[in-house]
Amino acid sequence: MEQYNVTGMSCAACSARVEKAVSKVPGVTSCSVSLLTNSMGVEGTASSPEIIAAVEAAGYGASPKNSGTANVSSAPAPDSLKDTQTPILKKRLFVSLGFLLVLMYFSMGHMMWGWPVPPQLEHNHVAMGLLQLLLTVIIMVINQKFFISGFKGLAHGAPNMDTLVALGSSASFIWSVYALFAMTDAQVQGNMDLVMTYMHEFYFESAAMILTLITLGKMLEARSKGKTTDALKGLMKMAPKTATLIRGDTETVVPIEEVQTGDIFVVRPGENIPVDGVVLEGSSAVNESALTGESIPVDKAEGDRISAATINQSGFLRCRATRVGQDTTLSQIIQMVSDAAATKAPVAKIADRVSGVFVPVVITVAVITTIIWLLAGQTFAFALARGISVLVISCPCALGLATPVAIMVGNGMGAKNGILFKTASSLEVAGKVDIIALDKTGTITAGEPVVTDFLPTEGISREELLTLAASLEKQSEHPLAKAILQKADEEKLSLAAVTDFKALPGNGLTGKSSGSLLAGGNLKFIRTQGNVPRSMENAAEELASQGKTPLFFNRDGHLLGIIAVADIPKADSPQAIKELQNMGIHVVMLTGDNERTANAIGQAAGVDEVIAGVLPDGKEAVIRSLKEKGRVAMVGDGINDAPALTRADIGIAIGAGTDIAIDAADVVLMNSRLSDVPAAVRLSRATLRNIHQNLFWAFFYNVIGIPLAAGIWIPLFGWKLNPMFGAAAMSLSSFCVVSNALRLNFLQIHNSSHDKKRFKKNNLYTVSTAQPKAEKKEEKEMTKTMKIEGMMCGHCEAHVKKALEALSQVESAQVSHEAGTAIVTLSADVDDAVLKEAVEAQDYKVLGIE
Repeated sequence: MEQYNVTGMSCAACSARVEKAVSKVPGVTSCSVSLLTNSMGVEGTASSPEIIAAVEAAGYGASPKNSGTANVSSAPAPDSLKDTQTPILKKRLFVSLGFLLVLMYFSMGHMMWGWPVPPQLEHNHVAMGLLQLLLTVIIMVINQKFFISGFKGLAHGAPNMDTLVALGSSASFIWSVYALFAMTDAQVQGNMDLVMTYMHEFYFESAAMILTLITLGKMLEARSKGKTTDALKGLMKMAPKTATLIRGDTETVVPIEEVQTGDIFVVRPGENIPVDGVVLEGSSAVNESALTGESIPVDKAEGDRISAATINQSGFLRCRATRVGQDTTLSQIIQMVSDAAATKAPVAKIADRVSGVFVPVVITVAVITTIIWLLAGQTFAFALARGISVLVISCPCALGLATPVAIMVGNGMGAKNGILFKTASSLEVAGKVDIIALDKTGTITAGEPVVTDFLPTEGISREELLTLAASLEKQSEHPLAKAILQKADEEKLSLAAVTDFKALPGNGLTGKSSGSLLAGGNLKFIRTQGNVPRSMENAAEELASQGKTPLFFNRDGHLLGIIAVADIPKADSPQAIKELQNMGIHVVMLTGDNERTANAIGQAAGVDEVIAGVLPDGKEAVIRSLKEKGRVAMVGDGINDAPALTRADIGIAIGAGTDIAIDAADVVLMNSRLSDVPAAVRLSRATLRNIHQNLFWAFFYNVIGIPLAAGIWIPLFGWKLNPMFGAAAMSLSSFCVVSNALRLNFLQIHNSSHDKKRFKKNNLYTVSTAQPKAEKKEEKEMTKTMKIEGMMCGHCEAHVKKALEALSQVESAQVSHEAGTAIVTLSADVDDAVLKEAVEAQDYKVLGIE
């Protein structure tokens, strides 16, 4: 996605106009314009000059954002998010306010309350009118941006919010000037009654007040909008500026842009780690809260990976750079948050459609209102006031800001807590899932076996059993051996030397220690080495039923005991699963284990359903079947999870997993803890709720305000809206929307006390065995080849594949962006129009279907 800065936009109608103009450029496959950040994201083959020309033809300005190099992140620079508008608007506001107070003193203070004025003005109504004219012109010049932008948009056939303000203020001013000249003529003729009539039809103060109040609203809006990007600006500020490299025998401090992959650098206590790397020498505790939100420092030693912007707290580290510039974890996080802000959530489409026609409709309503009141026999001044009120109370800005401000704050909250949403759509969909499928290994469990039980025989102590077992396993490379050795290391046991070590694959180990023959392995192997009491066999069966692996050890043919090893659920997994269930989400565990082991892990974790026997390539088929029951989220961390992550309505990758899984996912959890899954759902729901509140307020405000301004209630209740109050309401509407979105900053995403509860059926828990092969139909497969334009990369392929395979008649889709084709395998006949619609809904063009 290429990103551009866009200038000249003032409301949602502007962003809709820019988006429409750029989307028409040949080669553009998708375009998303953000009014919040004044930016635009464009995908496709169109060149930058063509895109910029389209924006300028629409009446706005555009320039490419820094695309970056290998050593410079393509994420936006901190200066690009700096709030430059608030100081300018504040200065404009204070100067306008100064002149407005003087104007109000003469126009209303003297006229209504008899405040004193110089004798030269007191009885000279023409001079009083000229003074008001002069003060109003000064305020109009100070706020000339409204007129330049408004009438420029009108000239390009794209009226915006500034057009409404400019028309309302201009109409007030022009009528007041007419009244001033008419009053002058009446005074020359000596008709004082007519002079006083025209004197009361001055709207100079309304014209000035409209501009000043709208400027106030714009200033408050700009200030609040600046706060919505605080999280992103905070991430950018954390990026280190320099690094200390080892060159030869000397240490050299260089700018961060000069660091290359493979460079050796050092980090002292208290310093920020400059780039991603691996520790070569030293050990320390590193604070990774900047990336993960986790405040507890993580111990790092030789061979461990470290990330840029984390803080070295205690020891001296010598490291090798592995990722620099835009490839560092921090830069990728910044890029994800920035890209998400540049995309639009599906819920925003309604507001976009309304915003595109809103301003022309409002202008039409204002004209009709004025005409109707004139036909009803009212004076031109009265009718004009109603029309002006309609113009200045209508606010397309609130509609345009309702979604992006909430998305930006929600994304920022997620980033601060180690939860990264790649797009605005993923932030919206995460809260709507009905089913969450969890991969067992590495997601529910830690993915590393640990010792769970000791069953020493009579006369053998627990310590002796563990010491002899660890001594024997010391030379083994088996994962279960590592679990025993780790336990021995935790208990600081001294291990015995073992000679004549032999490993018998699939069976066990033998070796000699202190003249005794040690043996370890499964039950079948140990039976060949000596007698196993029936009671121990029964105990082993009980452990196996709990999903644990019993390992037997004997010495000189006599059984020493059993050590059970298992990949157990993470400490937070049961609570996380319970929270998901309380949200009304059906939790499914996918595992390749047999039913007995899977059932044991499933019950320990507390999931609703276990699908056992899932082969690595069968997860995608399971997700497809689950999607028939509702929206599905898949949580995984491995390479073999990538197809399932893509197939699911939303893919969630554990951050410690592979780059492939993270690339295929829609949401990335930096902390690798399952408790962040309900937190992500909770954040999504809160953001969506906030968006709905904003949209309701924006629509409700206009639905109530426009009829009131038009004077519909005057015949019934006598309610009449002064244009000045209409301008005040307009200026506050956007501020209210942005302020409401900022409330998301106070959301406690790990607090489950406000989660929506559900009634859980007693028979909800089930265990089944996945049989992907049996699901394949023997019928003759039907295939269609689609020619598609606009796919540029693997991400495009994934979007098209996901869209096609979401259709119930589609078995699979093989998509190639290089060939520009999608070969679709069908389980039932499907109309070409359905396939075309599914692809073009993702903003790609279908050239033909064969």
